[in-house]
Amino acid sequence: MTEEKVILVDTNDEPIGLMEKMAAHEQGLLHRAFSVFILNSKNEVMLQQRASGKYHSPLLWTNTCCSHQRALESNVQAGKRRLFEEMGFSVELKNLFHFIYKAPFDNGLTEHELDHVMIGYYNSEPQINPVEVESWKWMKIEDIKTDMKLNPEIYTVWFKIIFNEFYHHLESHKI
Repeated sequence: MTEEKVILVDTNDEPIGLMEKMAAHEQGLLHRAFSVFILNSKNEVMLQQRASGKYHSPLLWTNTCCSHQRALESNVQAGKRRLFEEMGFSVELKNLFHFIYKAPFDNGLTEHELDHVMIGYYNSEPQINPVEVESWKWMKIEDIKTDMKLNPEIYTVWFKIIFNEFYHHLESHKI
């Protein structure tokens, strides 16, 4: 099986090539990514705990799902695909915003992503894929903010960055 490729982009989100995912993370090259936040009718966010077998950030809590778009795949198509692969359900997703961040890991890899943040709504339990997800929970937005300050070590590096952007977007747009 060939390794999945990521879409390298410039700062305007214009594609400039494809590269194997691991190589892009080893070199810290800017590439397209997405992050999905699923909320329920109580305005809680569905968090996932990454599976213990993940090559980085195992067992840390993060947003509902995130990954990389494939060539010729829209942000929403990619988000829906990965949401189903990881969490076992499908919902409509809406693009909220995008931004660039860079986050190095202890293992020498670097996330340097132009991240498209999307939102969807769901009120049931997911059917998690145990290869990808260890556990999940609903958590109020304010409780996530508080817990990240008290227990930053239990959250993924990128989620701490993305959640801050997501939180400010919700505040300014009254979503």
